[in-house]
Amino acid sequence: MADQRLTWLTRRPTGWSAAVPLVALGAGLLFATSAATAKGTDLRSSTSDVPGLIREQTRQNAIAAQRVASLRADVDRLSALQAPGDRRVTQLTADADALTLSAGTQGVSGPTVRVSMTDAKTVPDTLPDGFTVDDYVVHQQDVQAVVNALWQGGAEAMMLMDQRIISTSAVRCVGNTLILQGRVYSPPYVITAIGNPDDLQAALDASPTVGIYKQWVDAVGLGYDVTTGRETFPAYAGSINLQDARAAK
Repeated sequence: MADQRLTWLTRRPTGWSAAVPLVALGAGLLFATSAATAKGTDLRSSTSDVPGLIREQTRQNAIAAQRVASLRADVDRLSALQAPGDRRVTQLTADADALTLSAGTQGVSGPTVRVSMTDAKTVPDTLPDGFTVDDYVVHQQDVQAVVNALWQGGAEAMMLMDQRIISTSAVRCVGNTLILQGRVYSPPYVITAIGNPDDLQAALDASPTVGIYKQWVDAVGLGYDVTTGRETFPAYAGSINLQDARAAK
């Protein structure tokens, strides 16, 4: 029965298959470096509180994001005060206002499509032939597939969990946690987009990569729920500067 299911299932890459040769190649160097660095001491002390460190860093990132938003508000206020007496500033302000929606730097309200994705509720004690534990969790490419489909469907603005994102926002998953702009989240992962609900849902239905995820929803019980509503999104609070970007040739 398991073999029959795999004939119509498209394998979702986890990223590990491509990384295995590199890991094997670098293992010797890492062991040597670890030994030289440790000099007989324990590099991974049992007293390290990794979850606590992550929570503290997430808290600090949230504080920093609030500070950035406050400073941006100050800049906008001072620019508005200066604008009436300077024609160039007035024009630049008007140009900036015209770009705020696409840049995500202003709050926006409108009809929404919300997608919730979560890991399978149960993992069998004995996995069927051809299945692995990775098949029962949501992966980075699954979240990215939904985000990409919603942008393609004409989304005017988007939220991932409690953060506003823009087209250059990077989604990263480590294990079964998601890292976005310095904050760590656990499933369910919720993506909400403002736009024409019919167009957004049609884009989800037409996406091949979202279709692959839906196959695994049916096969192993991954969570996938789509609802509509109306919401107000805050302004994007992250960096809009690109790093290491290259123009297409």
